[in-house]
Amino acid sequence: MAAPLPGPGGDRRRRRSRLLAPVLFGLLLSGVMSFMVSGIATARAVPIDADFLRAWMTSWAFSWAVACPAAVVLAPIVRRLVDRLVGD
Repeated sequence: MAAPLPGPGGDRRRRRSRLLAPVLFGLLLSGVMSFMVSGIATARAVPIDADFLRAWMTSWAFSWAVACPAAVVLAPIVRRLVDRLVGD
């Protein structure tokens, strides 16, 4: 087991970072993935012109609003499924 972080409140910071890490991971991964997918979908749906960036960012905002909570909620379920599939 890892040693507590140095300084006052080290155990508390470790617990907080352990709880925050999956949420931050889901936030970042869903942001990047929804950014790319919404860009591709927008490029296929509307012409690439002066309004393209606005359409893409609007699409991304809605996509991320759905993808982030889904990623945070589904990640533990998917992790357990993968563990079962690979035998861990």
